[in-house]
Amino acid sequence: MAPRNDFEHPIHEGVTTDLPTVPSPIVLDGKAPPLQIVWRNVVVMSLLHMGAVYGLLLLPSAHVYTLLWVVFCYTMSALGVTAGAHRLWAHRAYKARLPLRIFLAIINCMSLQNDIYDWSRDHRVHHKYSETPADPHNAKRGFFFAHIGWLLVRKHPDVITKGKQIDLSDVLNDPVVRVQRKLYVPSALLMCFIVPTLVPRLWGESLVTAFFTSAILRYVLALNATWFVNSAAHMWGNKPYDKFINPSQNFPVAFLALGEGWHNYHHTFPYDYATSEVGWKVNPTTVFIDFMAWLGLAYDRKKVSPNVVRARVSRTGDGTWEKSAQAVF
Repeated sequence: MAPRNDFEHPIHEGVTTDLPTVPSPIVLDGKAPPLQIVWRNVVVMSLLHMGAVYGLLLLPSAHVYTLLWVVFCYTMSALGVTAGAHRLWAHRAYKARLPLRIFLAIINCMSLQNDIYDWSRDHRVHHKYSETPADPHNAKRGFFFAHIGWLLVRKHPDVITKGKQIDLSDVLNDPVVRVQRKLYVPSALLMCFIVPTLVPRLWGESLVTAFFTSAILRYVLALNATWFVNSAAHMWGNKPYDKFINPSQNFPVAFLALGEGWHNYHHTFPYDYATSEVGWKVNPTTVFIDFMAWLGLAYDRKKVSPNVVRARVSRTGDGTWEKSAQAVF
């Protein structure tokens, strides 16, 4: 049985694309606000990464089932962000029925990247004010800041100001989001650390190995995969759709982040549920959403028409579309 074609809402040329409205930066005495380091976050992130290194050292001695469990947890936690917080709630690129929304909210807790509401707010601000002081992880402030540094310092005042102006009523109207937000702390601790640690005990894995591989190492790897979208995919790669923006097509990031590395396409057409035109190739999140559509749990998948894509390529692309398309297809 083939997936039904439910692209009821193709996007046409008249739709506004992801062109940022540049805010006026807040300045103090003619200078940008000084960085305020959040030392608690520095300590936590340092300990997590040291724990991940220890987890790497434990991998050779881990049970093969534990290794498979690590991969499974990595994939589930990533889908909670990519198919859930990102494509479903932040961009409304498709719709999901209640069972799928509940499932995505649960595995989103495993990612421990803030609840769906907060994640969607920061991401919408990022798209509207990309590479400006109001962008939470402004790549113009350097690789380190865009990757992890933005989590180690106080937010720029513009991020806070513009974040309060973003309309998130559609996100908060979802009861699944409201429940997840209310129960986020215990749910995240349970799904991110406790469950990944306890399950390997079923096949006799040691508690230490289970914790540092399935919980800590997996969590840190998933975090960095997401962060590479903010850093590497905003700095390196070609720009076949819009050469005037920073986001780029980055194959390694697409591989690590389950299809989120086709970033020049995504920032050009942020409403496309597939975030690329390469179909299922190097895009497991799209495979997942299409499978959910086949089951009847996902619908109204928004897709940009090929004619609109070609027109945009001709108008603003960097001339690499044909070569890059041939390489992928």
